[in-house]
Amino acid sequence: MIRNAFAIQPDLLYVIPRDCHSVDMITRLLTNHPEVRFVSLAGIDLAGNDTDEKIPVNLFLEQIDNYLHGGVQTDGSSVVLPGIATLNDGKVDLIADSSVNWFVDYNYENVDLTSRMPCGTLRIPAFLSHNGQYVCSRALLKRACDRFGQEMKQLLSERPALCAQWAMQPEDIVDISLTVATELEFWVRTPEQEYNREQLSISQGLKEQYWKRTKGIVRTALEQSIDILELYGLKPEMGHKEVGGVKAMLTGGGNLDHIMEQLEIDWHYAPAVQAADNELFARIFIKEIFRLHGLEATFMAKPIEGVAGSGEHIHINAVAELLDGRKINLFSPADYHADFLNEIGWGALMGFMKHYGTIISPFITVTNDGFNRLKPGFEAPTHAVASLGRDVETPSRNRTVLLGLIRSEENPLTTRFEVRSPSPHTNAYAALASMYQCMLDGIAYAVRSNRTPGELEREFCKEAGEPSEYLLVDRMYRSEEDVFARYTEAERDRLFGKPPASVYETLRCLLSQKEGLQILCLGDVFTNRIISSYSKAMLDTWELELRERILQHNLTRVRTCNRIHMPSAYDDELWHEIDELRRHLAKDTQERVCLFNEIRQALDAKNLRRAADLQLEMDDAMHRLEYLYAQYKRNQLD
Repeated sequence: MIRNAFAIQPDLLYVIPRDCHSVDMITRLLTNHPEVRFVSLAGIDLAGNDTDEKIPVNLFLEQIDNYLHGGVQTDGSSVVLPGIATLNDGKVDLIADSSVNWFVDYNYENVDLTSRMPCGTLRIPAFLSHNGQYVCSRALLKRACDRFGQEMKQLLSERPALCAQWAMQPEDIVDISLTVATELEFWVRTPEQEYNREQLSISQGLKEQYWKRTKGIVRTALEQSIDILELYGLKPEMGHKEVGGVKAMLTGGGNLDHIMEQLEIDWHYAPAVQAADNELFARIFIKEIFRLHGLEATFMAKPIEGVAGSGEHIHINAVAELLDGRKINLFSPADYHADFLNEIGWGALMGFMKHYGTIISPFITVTNDGFNRLKPGFEAPTHAVASLGRDVETPSRNRTVLLGLIRSEENPLTTRFEVRSPSPHTNAYAALASMYQCMLDGIAYAVRSNRTPGELEREFCKEAGEPSEYLLVDRMYRSEEDVFARYTEAERDRLFGKPPASVYETLRCLLSQKEGLQILCLGDVFTNRIISSYSKAMLDTWELELRERILQHNLTRVRTCNRIHMPSAYDDELWHEIDELRRHLAKDTQERVCLFNEIRQALDAKNLRRAADLQLEMDDAMHRLEYLYAQYKRNQLD
């Protein structure tokens, strides 16, 4: 049944741009828009969670200077900052960020009966401050961007000859902006209705949904989502169906039901901190609009096992603004037809790829859900390998790699890297901060080594085992082939490095890398305290989810595998294998402890390495069980 959909009201206040944050302007806007009844400061903790509170707008206006410059106090127990905001030192302040746009979040189910306007909450992006130190995800990205700009100016002053390609001097640079754009994928479905995984898999294989026309309430919700993002100033570029989904059913009343579809919405690039804010708020607005139409939108990386997960490809580049008003892409080569990248672009690429597995990946994929998505066969990258294009005239179109170089001869400003491993629940703030720290490390090498773009290209495109001054000797970093078809899993591990397979592995890798920790902490962007707090938060989340959700969910899946056949030799043998697997997973005996309880015991003993290894064993056994049971059911006639 279709709910009563809301009507978009263009006259509402949707955004207060960054250049309208004076006290007078804010007061005037809020006074002229009485539908905005609350104000909330939105800080982002180290787990990527955003805060929300309701300050009545009249109280906010009475004490506006205090709220804008003094902050709002909160309890450390309400944010994820383990080891920082402790029980005996838990005071955390929310400090408003006036350098970005502020958005108004409307409650379309709380409508004033007189004005017919929905109740709005002005959400002000904020920093979390503990004892005078900014300790949140937004602060990580802000510090990384500031350091990138400062270091780039210093590096260009050390080698001013690089500026000749742009006909300028280092002192001509007014500002360096790290620009970001994201592609957001998500699933929508009719709540409380079962889905057929086999039908989803078949539909995906036949590409029955990919870029097809949307219909009914999905079409309406998608169109209104794009309209809303336009009103918020995000400049949406397109919305379309993705590869996953099945055809919805038509009810007797002419409506569509049993909806299960995958969608994507993209919007325009923005400076890094603003782009991360945009992505966070866009998820909120999109999810709410689909809910108002009776649909559940999920941004999980892998909501359905065995079919396509949802990615959030991140596009990144660096742009310098000059005194004469020109904007230049710091990655674009002087001669588009001779080089893929210039020295700075090669350095950024080399720094990213060298440090991806140990420093960047732990901030991109650090949940069970995220690891479930990065599996061969679903157009999700599993290994750290890049694609540049087969030559400078042939753009990269390789969807099996971690990073692709995007170029356009018509517009050199668009030269950028597309990072394909993030998911919608990746903490974009922390992930981008780690990327920029690693890219700077590579840029410093490229600039100070005095190498030409051609020399840097040859170094980057080396074979595994070939020596390099900067990159790892035993690694290969580029492939223009389908890496899943061209290489076996063992070859991918050998050539590109074996990726961590669990939350525990990726965090252990991060904490064991002394050089990597030093790179993250340069310029005080990260600190050892923040890295320790982040790692503890992610490990705690992994442990709790494994114990309380995954084990319980898997037990339910095991219990649904019941004997249903009449006696026959073939079915008896198949059922015996299935039943043995069920018991291995979930049934203790006097002789052995089942796999589920082995995991619980390892968690109780804080033997996290063993728990992580057993989790991988459990995942393999569950996949085997479901494959065998599907085969068993297909063989039944009754």
